[in-house]
Amino acid sequence: MDLFDTHTHLDAPQFDEDREEVIARAVESGVTRMINIGFNRETIPSTMKLAETYDFIYAAVGWHPQDAITMQEGDLEWIASLCSHKKVVAIGEIGLDYYWDTSPKDVQHRVFRNQIGLARELKMPIVIHNRDAHEDIVKILREEKAGEIGGVMHSFSGSWETAQMVLDMGFHLSFGGPITFKNAKQPKEVLAQVPLDRLLIETDAPYLTPHPFRGKRNESAHVRLVAEAAAQIKGITVEELVSITTQNALERFDIQ
Repeated sequence: MDLFDTHTHLDAPQFDEDREEVIARAVESGVTRMINIGFNRETIPSTMKLAETYDFIYAAVGWHPQDAITMQEGDLEWIASLCSHKKVVAIGEIGLDYYWDTSPKDVQHRVFRNQIGLARELKMPIVIHNRDAHEDIVKILREEKAGEIGGVMHSFSGSWETAQMVLDMGFHLSFGGPITFKNAKQPKEVLAQVPLDRLLIETDAPYLTPHPFRGKRNESAHVRLVAEAAAQIKGITVEELVSITTQNALERFDIQ
């Protein structure tokens, strides 16, 4: 099995006591590559450390919308400087979050636009965080010509209508634990319609734990459960699903 967890947070404090064991379990379960996401002042350095420690862990660096208000002058340049590192494969996770009221919308918009601009300048793909902000996400992506670089809609939770709009801009859609939930009707319906060549899988560990471990800490080894659920929804074998999504990720993030 050649699984690729395209979105994980192995540097999170939830893993402080057994991080090495968690990574070892992922490898044992067939995970051959992971992208760890650094999204603020604290997690960018820890993400870089993980990427430098493990050959099979890559990094995405960016400023999360919940933390937008903490972004200071010089931080965009810091992100830009890290993008020249051979293990940094994307700018993210960036976007909008209207669920947690931690940063004003105008600040989120500015930080999001600035990072799309940087990504276009550096020709880097972007990883999008979108919570309850579908309309504004699409609007900003269009206005900032994000289609020129494309990227990934992480843990996609929007409608098929929204999916079509971002697919038209060249984005990939990534799905995680929620597609294993009995009550998660919309993600399953959208996944069923997403073209196979635009599909990615992820865990978002330690969050969004798939069934039957829902309620417990998620980890990258569980991406296998996501693959199994996705294969069932798409009507193909797990092996086919894994092969396709891993190849998609390698191409999307330009990993040799």
